[in-house]
Amino acid sequence: MIGGLFIYNHKGEVLISRVYRDDIGRNAVDAFRVSVIHARQQVRSPVTNIARTSFFHIKRSNVWLAAVTKQNVNAAMVFEFLIKMVNIMQSYFGKVSEENIKNNFVLIYELLDEILDFGYPQNTDMGVLKTFITQAGIKSQTKEETSQITSQVTGQIGWRREGIKYRRNELFLDVLESVNLLMSPQGQVLSAHVVSRVVMKSYLSGMPECKFGINDKLVVDSKGRNTTDELTKSAGKTSIAIDDCQFHQCVKLSKFETEHSISFIPPDGEFELMRYRTTKDISLPFRVIPLVREVGRSKMEVKVVVKSNFKPSLLAQKVEVRIPTPLNTSGVQVICMKGKAKYKASENAIVWKIKRMGGMKECQLSAEIELLSTGEGKKWTRPPISMNFEVPFAPSGFKVRYLKVFEPKLNYSDHDVIKWVRYIGKSGLYETRC
Repeated sequence: MIGGLFIYNHKGEVLISRVYRDDIGRNAVDAFRVSVIHARQQVRSPVTNIARTSFFHIKRSNVWLAAVTKQNVNAAMVFEFLIKMVNIMQSYFGKVSEENIKNNFVLIYELLDEILDFGYPQNTDMGVLKTFITQAGIKSQTKEETSQITSQVTGQIGWRREGIKYRRNELFLDVLESVNLLMSPQGQVLSAHVVSRVVMKSYLSGMPECKFGINDKLVVDSKGRNTTDELTKSAGKTSIAIDDCQFHQCVKLSKFETEHSISFIPPDGEFELMRYRTTKDISLPFRVIPLVREVGRSKMEVKVVVKSNFKPSLLAQKVEVRIPTPLNTSGVQVICMKGKAKYKASENAIVWKIKRMGGMKECQLSAEIELLSTGEGKKWTRPPISMNFEVPFAPSGFKVRYLKVFEPKLNYSDHDVIKWVRYIGKSGLYETRC
C-alpha cells in the first residue's frame, strides 16, 4: 500500500516524515521537492510518477501532503485517506498550516501510528480516535480509562464517548442534493438523477437514541394504503423512490430492514448520516431554452431563455449560465435584462450571472457573435449550455417526516431538543444541448 508519507511546507522542507516500506528512500523526498514543489511549470495532475515511484499529493494552504508508493495501489483509496487525514488534523488543531503542524508534530506522529499500519489505513473514525488520543496528544494510562478505550474500540458504540454534556441540546439536519441533468434542445430529458447527502450536527448530552423518518416508498408502503393517503395530503407530495442508499455505521440496519425506521445513537458533532440516489420524479429547478441561428459564415445569433420551475415564494441563489461560443469568435455583443453577462475569450463562453431569481420567473439573454473566417471546413460541434445554481428545497422530493430524540437516563425529553432542518439543492452537471 503506502510506502511513505511526507508533509512539506511551501519551501519544500519536510515537516513530517514517516516511511513504512524499505523500497522508499531519502531520494524520494528530494524527487518530489524538485519535480512538484519547485517545478517551473504548474503541476496540474495530483499523481506524479518519478523513476517508477508514484507520488499522490494534495495541497492545503501552504502545506503539501504526499503519499509515496512503488506498488500499483488504488488511487481513490489513497486520496480518500489523505483527505481523511486532513479532516482528522483539522478536528484536533484547526487549520492545517505550517505553524500548527510544527506545534503539534508529536500529536501527528501519534495519529499516524493509529491510522496507518505498515502502509495500510486502519481506524480513521474521529470519534474513536478522540477517545484514546486527547487534545494534548497524551494517551490514557489509568486502568479505568484503558478499559473504557477497549469497550469503545471493540463495543457497538465506538463512535461516541460517554459523559458528554451540553447546556442546550440541539440537532441540525442538512439535506444536500446535487441535481444532474442532460436535456435535448427540444426540452426532452435525456438523463436526470439526484445524488444526495444527509449531514447532521448533534450537540446532545448523554447517550441519546435518535429516530429519523423519511418519505421513502419502502417506508410508506410497508405501513399500508391509509397511511400513504394521509402522508400525501399532509406533505403535498407522494413518497419518493430511492434507488440506493448508504448509512453511517451508527445506524441500526436491522431496525431499518424490519421496522423501516432509521434508528441510531449519533456521534458527537458533525457527521454524514446517509447518502442516497434517485432517478424518478425529479423536480427540475430550471429549464433552459436555447436558440442558435447562424447568419452566414461571419455571424451567429444566440437567444437563451431560463425558466424557474419552483414555488414563487422561494429564491434561487448563485445562478450562473455558461453559453459556449465557437473557437473562431472575434467579438460578442450581449443584451440581458436581468443579471450580468460577459464574454470570456479564455474560456470560449458567455458567462451570465444572476444573484437571485424567484420561482416561476423567466429571464432572457440575446447575443450577437462575430466570427473570423478560417480556411478549415470543420463545423462547430455546439457544446451544451451548462448551469450552476442553489435552491432552498430538495429537487428529489425528499422530506423529513419526523426526527425524535430519546434519552432515558438524563432528564430531558424530545420536546427539550431544539431541531433545525434545512434543504439545499445544488447543480451537479446540469446541461442543455444546443
